Amino acid sequence: MYACFEIIILLLSCNFCALVYTQDPSCCHHAAELFPQCKLACEQLVTIRSESHLKHLLLRLPSYCPESLSELWVCINNTLPGASKKSDGWVGLGCCELAISAECRRDCKQASSKNDITKVCKKDTEKPLYSCITKNEMGSVCCSYAGRHTNCREYCQAIFRTDSSPTVSQINAVKEYCQSISPQLIGCVANYTKSYPIRSPLDSLYCCDRAEEAHCQTACKRILHTMSTEQEIMDGLISECGSQPLPQDPLWQCFLGSAHPPTISDPETPPIAKMDYAKLHCCFKANTSSCRPTELFRSCNVKQDGSVNAALKSDCVDILTQCGDGKRFLEGQTPERICDLLSPTDDPERCIPLHRYLTPSPFENTVEEVIHPCNPSPCPSSHLCQVNRKGCHPGHDCLPYFCVPGCKLGEASEFLVPVDGRIQVPIRSGQVGCFEVCTCGQSGRLENCAEMPCFDTSKTCLTGGQRQSHGVSFRVDCQRCSCFAGESICSSRQCVRSDGSDEDRRLFTGLPCGCADHFVPVCARNGRTYPSACVARCVGFKDNQFVFGSCRSIDPCSPNPCQRSQRCVPRRQVCLTELSEYPCPQYECVSRPAGCDQNQLDPVCDTDNMEHANLCLLFQRSKSLAYMGHCQDACRRPREVCGHNGETYSTVCEAFSDRVAVDYQGRCHAVGVMSEFTSDSGCNAVPCPPLSSRACNPVTPPGACCPVCAGMLQILWNKAQMNSFAKVNPVTVHDVLKILRLHISVPQCDIFGYLSVDSELIVLIVPVDQQPTPLQIEACSKEAEKIDSLINSASPTLGAHVPLAAFLHSEVKLSTISSAALTPLSLSLCVFSSSLLLSLTSGDL
Repeated sequence: MYACFEIIILLLSCNFCALVYTQDPSCCHHAAELFPQCKLACEQLVTIRSESHLKHLLLRLPSYCPESLSELWVCINNTLPGASKKSDGWVGLGCCELAISAECRRDCKQASSKNDITKVCKKDTEKPLYSCITKNEMGSVCCSYAGRHTNCREYCQAIFRTDSSPTVSQINAVKEYCQSISPQLIGCVANYTKSYPIRSPLDSLYCCDRAEEAHCQTACKRILHTMSTEQEIMDGLISECGSQPLPQDPLWQCFLGSAHPPTISDPETPPIAKMDYAKLHCCFKANTSSCRPTELFRSCNVKQDGSVNAALKSDCVDILTQCGDGKRFLEGQTPERICDLLSPTDDPERCIPLHRYLTPSPFENTVEEVIHPCNPSPCPSSHLCQVNRKGCHPGHDCLPYFCVPGCKLGEASEFLVPVDGRIQVPIRSGQVGCFEVCTCGQSGRLENCAEMPCFDTSKTCLTGGQRQSHGVSFRVDCQRCSCFAGESICSSRQCVRSDGSDEDRRLFTGLPCGCADHFVPVCARNGRTYPSACVARCVGFKDNQFVFGSCRSIDPCSPNPCQRSQRCVPRRQVCLTELSEYPCPQYECVSRPAGCDQNQLDPVCDTDNMEHANLCLLFQRSKSLAYMGHCQDACRRPREVCGHNGETYSTVCEAFSDRVAVDYQGRCHAVGVMSEFTSDSGCNAVPCPPLSSRACNPVTPPGACCPVCAGMLQILWNKAQMNSFAKVNPVTVHDVLKILRLHISVPQCDIFGYLSVDSELIVLIVPVDQQPTPLQIEACSKEAEKIDSLINSASPTLGAHVPLAAFLHSEVKLSTISSAALTPLSLSLCVFSSSLLLSLTSGDL
């Protein structure tokens, strides 16, 4: 017994009354069944918050728990302060899930007192958390006066377990069980309940007038006069009015608002410190300033509940026929009659047939055809997972993914963006139409933020006698348009007149301004090759802003525009921004680098077919760049190909390095198809390569001659916004494709694109395998559908990225799979090209 007293004296002499905060409740299981009073006294240590009560129990503990219970005393001794600072039972533990930021939630769960969280959890931004902790602290103090009286303590704790005001029955129960035990407890609870004044149901009679239906108003007043408890009143209103308690319903809005006591507002509302910009993006899509809370995928009403419970009638009959106990059916009941009541319709559009999930998948044995290396993400929570399309250093283990550091879109967000990326986020004040552009810094936080010009989302567009709201896409003839802050932005597609003759349709080229489809290429200052001067003039270029010949046939380094100490390197690009404000240089002046990172892997191939680990090493060795990516034997010798953008490339490797897919072999010599009505096109003389898969129903990109198996997007974008995103350098097609490529999650697909002659962005998502399977073709089409959906829904997944925030609308065309059997194809340009896709990389695009 001496050892036991020694522990108690140590506790009291060092003022270790905080044993209650560090005591592990699991110690109490060491109390033997022969000593029930010991176990009860031990459990009291965990719940008591009163210092005087704690000292009293500690002094008497040895009389309940003999020294022979050595494991119990060792366990209690190990939980002394200093042995463990963490508490599994501090009063705020149950409140931690109310924390807004993840860091605050984590610290709260690891804390032993409120003082441990004040550094991370700020009171001005974590009000629900601190309100809960304060309430629990008050409950802990009040209910500690119950001592060993379990019933009194339980009824006391019930007062503090809810955010609503204590009911009359709860208060009466505390008085009944605790009055004779602890007057201090009654007084403590009374002080708490004063902040929740007891309301009479009749105080809410005015809410009944908010009901939209007359019968509901009458029923509401009757219920408030005849019923007393909150639960009875809620059930009665739901039954009589036939509506669930939704906050947008005026009746329920009144009741829910009056259920809580009025709060005293601070003189000044502190600024919000914890933000989730990804969610704030979505808030701006609300039609009203006080929009309804987000429901989980469906409306919350009786009708929709019935729809969820419904099943296809055919499935219902099958289930009851195979699984139903016919002996328990009533006389005359059959599966069909029962299902007539449960599922009166057999509408496959509203219900998903079960047989889809009861038959083996046709792709069961094709798991290697399509993989998702980043789903689920193998990276730490602070890193983004990106598909590895660059390969690895020789001799190193090669994973199919990279983990790259990222930044959260706000302190309370779990949405990550890559380091050095430029991100558009709503301003903190929440003003609709106002954004700022920030950079994801090496510190893992958004920094260097600059406000952008606001736009008025309340302005509408008047087109064809109809008003269109901001953000709405619509059609005018064959043109796709979108309303942006009162301005109708449309594509410049040429449309066939509905009253035109057959001859008009035959002569229709689909080119801007009805230009003839003669291929006499010119290079405009934006770096884009147009099929003729007529087309270049039509899209807005003056005669002094273009020269004859394709852009790749012109040497931007002749004459040399760089200083003597620098080297001129061609860097061809197609710019999307205003040329008068942001010139579009086709070269780069580089100095010989003093040192390069040997470990950085971004392979490049020089004109001597020698490979270098990165571009810096190539420049350091005074070599000339041929293309980005690993050197390919097939590209040792020039073999000209024509890209979808109308440019001629010396090798297919060079085209892929430029993120352009190949149209046909040889030099570009024809204006591609721009309209479905074009019949007499120069493409008639072009020998198109065979498709990579005969099971594919292909698509033909605008301006191309030959069809491809791919998913295709035609994107309408806002040039004014694109101009506002240009920080120092112009925004280019490469910039767009580089970011979009990060969102292609299947390594068996890659992305290519170009600017069409009518100024739309054309994006192709193409299978990279030599002979893609139907599953791989379908996977690329699904990737295209995903990007299309993200654009049209203005999702922050894409819309937070600069310059993708300038996208207005997307139209998708997909390669479908036919039932034709696949047969091996001979080696063709298409097969040759696709085989290189697996090994070529984009570098910096």
